[in-house]
Amino acid sequence: MTTITPKKGDLLIAEPSIIGDVSFNRSIVLIADHSDEGSIGFILNKPLDYAINELVPEIDANFKVYNGGPVEQDNLYFIHKIPELIPDSIEISLGIYWGGDFKKVVKLIEEGNIKENDLKFFLGYSGWDATQLENELKANSWVVAENVYKQNIIEKDYKSFWKEKMLEFGGEYSIWSNAPENPNYN
Repeated sequence: MTTITPKKGDLLIAEPSIIGDVSFNRSIVLIADHSDEGSIGFILNKPLDYAINELVPEIDANFKVYNGGPVEQDNLYFIHKIPELIPDSIEISLGIYWGGDFKKVVKLIEEGNIKENDLKFFLGYSGWDATQLENELKANSWVVAENVYKQNIIEKDYKSFWKEKMLEFGGEYSIWSNAPENPNYN
């Protein structure tokens, strides 16, 4: 189900027309905040070649780290579905939370009380100023969709996520579902 105006918790699905955009080609972004001042989101389906223990050595776990977007890529962020365990979390929507007490997260992972499907780490985030996202939507760079997965979006298989959305949209989108990521490889 696509909507015209995005809201917190919605998904931005990259249109096939933005092929060539290094940051957002085939991206699915969870909108973590949206207001008249701008929007913030995290790319859900772009894993990096890092595990969390490579970035934070005191964490003895190899949870994947994702490219959250091109802004502040030297900062670590996380979303999760366990606010009862992580104090100071901010609800995005539908049982998905952003941030919280990082020291508590480290301790909970060490104790085995947080599993990888409870939480997702990101380097950086995606950000748009007040009119930037609106202009990108008018230019058909994104499809706005309701997050039908709710909190289970955290454990969604990143490898096939964009392709699944293209098939779900049907019509001309179906053709793009099997196209190579880089059309030059065709």
